[in-house]
Amino acid sequence: QVQLVESGGGLVQAGGSLRLSCAASGSISRINAMGWYRQPPGKQRELVATITFGGSTNYADSVKGRFTVSRSNAENTVYLQMNSLKPEDAAVYYCNANVRTRALRTIDSWGQGTQVTVSS
Repeated sequence: QVQLVESGGGLVQAGGSLRLSCAASGSISRINAMGWYRQPPGKQRELVATITFGGSTNYADSVKGRFTVSRSNAENTVYLQMNSLKPEDAAVYYCNANVRTRALRTIDSWGQGTQVTVSS
């Protein structure tokens, strides 16, 4: 019903920057909150940042001041600008969207994940 496709991951040196994108498509009436989560190797998935339809944001303490989440409601896309990357930021990053479908159901959708590797 709803597909999320992430892009922008890769390998970067510590101190560098990456920008992740996630585009949603399918049976979408409106996307409520969108966000990014990550799962480091051997650890559980954790919240990175979220953004509401109106643009209110929330960040994990570990990324505040370094990462910026934004979205385009017209394009059903969410972005994550990651600056001053640290080795501990290395993880698979997942996009999430809380979607009201055209059938008036509310569902949670996840992307397939994109790898971010930070070399020290």
